[in-house]
Amino acid sequence: MQISSPSFVRLNQADNVVIATQALAPGMDLDGIAVQNPVPSGHKLATCAISKGDAVRKYGQVIGFASADIAPGSHVHSHNLEFSAVDLDYRIGVDANPVDYMPEDQRATFQGYHRANGKVGTRNFIAVLTSVNCSATAAHMIAQGISDAELAKFENVDGVAAFSHGTGCGMATNSEGFGNLQRVLWGYARNPNVGGVLFVGLGCEVNQIDFLLEAYGLKQGPRVRSMNIQTMGGLRQTVEAGIAQVREMLPVVNADQRTPAPASELTLALQCGGSDGWSGVTANPALGYASDLLVRQGGTAVLAETPEIYGAQHLLTCRASDEKTAQDLLDRISWWEHYTKINDGSMDNNPSPGNKRGGLTTILEKSLGAVAKGGTTPFNGFYKYGEVIDRKGFVFMDSPGYDPASITGEIASGCNIVVFTTGLGSVFGSKPAPTVKVGSNSALFVRMPEDIDINAGSIVSDNRTVEAVGREIFDYILEVASGKQSKSESQGLGDFEFVPWQIGAVM
Repeated sequence: MQISSPSFVRLNQADNVVIATQALAPGMDLDGIAVQNPVPSGHKLATCAISKGDAVRKYGQVIGFASADIAPGSHVHSHNLEFSAVDLDYRIGVDANPVDYMPEDQRATFQGYHRANGKVGTRNFIAVLTSVNCSATAAHMIAQGISDAELAKFENVDGVAAFSHGTGCGMATNSEGFGNLQRVLWGYARNPNVGGVLFVGLGCEVNQIDFLLEAYGLKQGPRVRSMNIQTMGGLRQTVEAGIAQVREMLPVVNADQRTPAPASELTLALQCGGSDGWSGVTANPALGYASDLLVRQGGTAVLAETPEIYGAQHLLTCRASDEKTAQDLLDRISWWEHYTKINDGSMDNNPSPGNKRGGLTTILEKSLGAVAKGGTTPFNGFYKYGEVIDRKGFVFMDSPGYDPASITGEIASGCNIVVFTTGLGSVFGSKPAPTVKVGSNSALFVRMPEDIDINAGSIVSDNRTVEAVGREIFDYILEVASGKQSKSESQGLGDFEFVPWQIGAVM
C-alpha cells in the first residue's frame, strides 16, 4: 500500500483508481487531478481517462469494466463500473513458497483445555444440541434451567449453550443439505471448546440421534448424553430430565483446567462481514499477516465464504501445495456458478447494498480484498462445509458468504477461535468459539467501541503498518484463547448465531 497524499491511497502502481481517505468535493486538487464530483471516503476516484469497456484496476487486478467513459478525477462506482467475467491465470503452485516456521523453543503458547483426543480448547462449554427444530424450545429451556448463580460455582465451565436450528426433517438423507447438518452437529459435539454435550430430539425426525452417534463414533457416557421428547413423555419431563443431566455433567466438565498449550493447537476461522472500501486495505491484510504468524507457529487458519473469493480464486490456486487442492477449489467454484444460476441469481449479486454504500462495487473488487485474510502461506487443503480439518497451515472451507452460516461451518470443522473483520459494523458473536472483531476504519472503532476489539483503521488514520496491526491481532488471539473475553463474549452473544447451511428441497 502506498499512501500518496493525505486525501487518497494508491494500492498498486498499475491501478487506474485510488481510494479517498476523506470525503472529496468537486474542484479539490489531488496531485494535479481535479475532483469532478463528490467522492465519499472509502470510494474510488479515477486517476486517468478510462474509456467505456476498458478494465478498471485496483490491487493491481481487474475489478470490472467501465460502463461509460470515465474522466480523470471522477467518482468510480456502480453508475460507471460493471462486473464481467475475466480470464484468470491458474498457475497452480507457483507461489507455494516454503513456510518459515518458528523454532519450537520460540513458539507462542496459550492457556487451553487439553482434550482426550489431543485437541486443545479455548473454552469449556456444555452444549445442548438439537437434532430437529421440533426440539429447539426444549433445548433452550434446558440451557436456561442452569442459572448464572449455579453456573458460578463451576469456575472452569464457560457456560451451557443451546444450539438449535430450523431443519432436521423433511429432507432426503442422501442430500447435500443433510450431510451438512450431520457434519455440523457432529462437529459441534466434538469441537475442542465443548467439554460435554446433550443431544435433544423429538423422536420421529429424519435426523435420528442414534444414527448420528453411530455414524460418527460418538459414545454415550459422562460427557455425551441424549434424549427424545416422545420417549421421555413430553416437553416438561424432557426439560426436567435434561436439566438434571446437565447438572450431572457440570462437575465432570469443571474438572478440566487450563494448562499451557502451543499456538499450533489453534485453528482460526477467518471471516468478514459488513465490508467496506477499507476492508481489503487495512483489516483483511492485517488479519492475513496474523494468519501467517499463526501458520509459522504450526497452527491452522481457515478461510471460507466461497462466493466472496469469486474472481480471486487464482490467487489461491497459485499458492496450492498440490494440484488436487487447487482443482477441488475450482470444481466448487463451478458448482457455485451452477447453483446461483438455477436459483435465478448471479455471483455478482454479492456485494450487498451495505457493501456498495461502503465503496465496494463488484464481486471482483470485494473478493480481491476478502482473500487477503488468508495471508501468503501455501494453500494446503480444500474442505467441504463442516468437514473435519486434518491439515495444518492455511486451508479453505466451502461455505456461503452469509456470516452466521459460514462461521457455523468453520466451528464444526474444528475452529476454536474466530476473527471477524468489518467496515460497516457488526454485532456478531459465536459460541463455543469466541469471536474477535477487527474494524477496518477508525470512524467505526469510535462509533461502536463496545463491539470492535481492534482498530485496523489506524493503518490509514495513524500511519501504522499492516505488520504492526497484524501482530496486535495475533497477540490478542492468544489472550482470548487463554480466557480473556472478547467484546462480543462480554455482551453474551452466540446463543442464536448457530445457522447450519441448508441446501436442497424441504419436503
